[in-house]
Amino acid sequence: MNEQTLFRQTRWRLASWYAGVMGIILTLSGFGVYEAIDHAHRTAADRELQAISGRLHDNLEPTLQQPGEVPVNTQRFLPDPCISPNQCMENPSAAEPPPGDMFQGNYYIRLLDPSRDLIALAGLRPQGLAFPSPTSQWEYLRDEDNIRYRQITLPLQNPDAPLWGHLQVGISLEDSDRYLVSVRLVLFTGLPLALIFVGIAGWWLAGQAMRPIRQSYQQMQQFTADAAHELRTPIAAAQATVESVLDTPHLSEAETRKTLQVLDRQHQRLSQLIRDLLLLTRLDLQGQATQTNTCCLGDLVNDIAEELAALALNSKVHLNTDIQNRQPLKVIGDEGQLYRLVFNLVINAIQYTSNGGEVTIALAQQDQQAVVQVRDTGVGIAPEYQSKIFNRFYRVDNDRNRQTGGSGLGLAIAQAITQQHRGRIQVQSQVGQGSKFIVHLPRVTP
Repeated sequence: MNEQTLFRQTRWRLASWYAGVMGIILTLSGFGVYEAIDHAHRTAADRELQAISGRLHDNLEPTLQQPGEVPVNTQRFLPDPCISPNQCMENPSAAEPPPGDMFQGNYYIRLLDPSRDLIALAGLRPQGLAFPSPTSQWEYLRDEDNIRYRQITLPLQNPDAPLWGHLQVGISLEDSDRYLVSVRLVLFTGLPLALIFVGIAGWWLAGQAMRPIRQSYQQMQQFTADAAHELRTPIAAAQATVESVLDTPHLSEAETRKTLQVLDRQHQRLSQLIRDLLLLTRLDLQGQATQTNTCCLGDLVNDIAEELAALALNSKVHLNTDIQNRQPLKVIGDEGQLYRLVFNLVINAIQYTSNGGEVTIALAQQDQQAVVQVRDTGVGIAPEYQSKIFNRFYRVDNDRNRQTGGSGLGLAIAQAITQQHRGRIQVQSQVGQGSKFIVHLPRVTP
């Protein structure tokens, strides 16, 4: 499976999982919102119905004496009462209730005798509405137009008197149901659109999430290939030397010594490469390690300048130091690693500076930072290469690095050490005018 297919399939899986999980969450949330709205409407209707039926019950019950008879003084509590229900049901057009304090909603009122026959009707006159048994207090009913009603049934009975009958008060749920239909329509049409949007967003987010992974994967592939190539070169050279010696029937002492010197150089090169790789691996695993030791950068710069003075002299390069601080400038960190950091930068500057050139190691203080600069008057670095020179095994001039024995890990190690010490490194360079590497490290405040 090639890289493109692997990452595409992984991206599809991530996007599918994201869309699936978000789809389940949105679906459950939609049902939850719908149930909450429906419950709120039901609760509001029941409370309103219970309040109105309670007021009617308290007003009607004291006026009802003879079972099955509706006194005149009782009718004043009913909006547009109809004492002949059958006739009223035949002429429902005259059944619109007048506006009143208690009946501004869509209500109907029924009075039933003890045998559960309809005695009086007031308010709305729904057609085809069933007359259920009053044994159940709360009920849902539907008329012939399929409009739902919520109904409550209360007994009517004075103390020390037989049961007069039952009061039934119902409210139309047409407006509530119409609103719930619109909510369902919004949910059923909005949920697929939301899932489509979530799918597109999931695909984009999966791509964004996999971008650094893909870059790391490509860098790992490149690193593996470069490391294999760098390790193969000294091994192949050593093997070729050994084979040439084996093909020679007689070797003089001088030829033997020369052969051993070649093998020793290849061994040293291979050992140095392995040490550099192990150092980079250790720095990657440590990250920004907590340091407790302090290091004086002034002493470190002087030690490096003294150690590399002979190399600079052989390369016909002037090596200078420029320490601007009179007081010791200290940072918290590993002295050996910081030494390797500045050492690599100075070695790199000497190697890329022509005869008669100049390399300067400068040390200064800037706010809460210690700044180490390594300046040279060498060949410089083109702008298109400056963002790549800290990559492992990257070399701008391969031929020159082969001659000097460089593996392309010096600047990568310098950057890794800087990052571990919570600092930053940058380069400023112009072709033909030299380069300047600047390292910022947090200093120890006195």
